[in-house]
Amino acid sequence: MAGTLFLVFHLGADRYVIAASEVVQILPLVNLKAIPHAPAGVRGAFNYQGEPVPVVDVSELTLGRPAPLHLSTRVVLVAYPDGENNRRLLGLVLERATGMMRRSASDFRDVAAPKPAPYLGPMVTDEAGLVQWIRPSRLLPPEVRDLLFRETVEVD
Repeated sequence: MAGTLFLVFHLGADRYVIAASEVVQILPLVNLKAIPHAPAGVRGAFNYQGEPVPVVDVSELTLGRPAPLHLSTRVVLVAYPDGENNRRLLGLVLERATGMMRRSASDFRDVAAPKPAPYLGPMVTDEAGLVQWIRPSRLLPPEVRDLLFRETVEVD
């Protein structure tokens, strides 16, 4: 069957997908170092192959409550645009991120996304109901992206 492969996850009771081509790695929940004074939704950071990777909780960013800490809650690494034409690793805490689906991108139908939610993409219906495509590259407001990916400043 041709089509695009998607990772299926939940935000509360609703199902969402991200294109598998945007996923670098799917990890179990990892221990995170808190980032003091971080904006809401920023869970912390962890060491991935010698590099610090910031992690955001998509449930907290979108619904205002943290993702439940279940075995099916995952940290999904994506290559995120840092605002300077580079891609950096970003961890997304996703609820029930254990399923896959294959659909043609043309099966999805556009819906109006609210202005504060540019990450919300088109929807498709399957046997279990509606599924909405989320575009990770549009998830963070620029000020949060810049905070998470700014380069280290000189030390006095």
